[in-house]
Amino acid sequence: MHGLIYRAIQCFVTDSYGPEKWAEAATLADLGFVEFESMLIYDDALAPTVVAAVCAVLERNEADLMEDVGTYLVSHPKTEGLRRLMRFGGVTFVELLHSLDDLQDRAQLAVSDLILPHIELHEYSASRFSLICGTTIPSFGHVMMGLLRSMADDYGVLALLEIEGGAQGMETVSITLVETEFAEGRRFALGAHAL
Repeated sequence: MHGLIYRAIQCFVTDSYGPEKWAEAATLADLGFVEFESMLIYDDALAPTVVAAVCAVLERNEADLMEDVGTYLVSHPKTEGLRRLMRFGGVTFVELLHSLDDLQDRAQLAVSDLILPHIELHEYSASRFSLICGTTIPSFGHVMMGLLRSMADDYGVLALLEIEGGAQGMETVSITLVETEFAEGRRFALGAHAL
């Protein structure tokens, strides 16, 4: 698994709970190191161990923790680049949902060897969708649920999201759009702003 994925979990813990909590989780997971390198590839078998260690240290269940990781990925000031990448998916939240099938390709434009779990959008009506998520990353459906909740807020959309379960190795996120113009969305400009 790509180091960026492990690094995202590490940064979430460090930025949200402090470096001491991350060091404690790394020790509990028996990693033999504290820092994941963003551009290295690590054994996939580490993922459940790392997530379990973080859950134990933070006294959180896996589903809630991974949903918070998804929220962090597109809402924390340090992760503005990922939010921008997601916003390139469409002018509206519905367009963003339809662009999720291309997320792997867009991610590989930034990092050519990054492989994300399989995701597939199903549309049942103009307001009902489901997102099928592979689970090569533990509780990846919950990560996507947190990410999509934050992005719905970003677009000013009121959406209900929940995990419905799924087949072996898959999770299904149910998405219901309640109000597409619920609030004013966050400002987004195509070009990067100058500092």
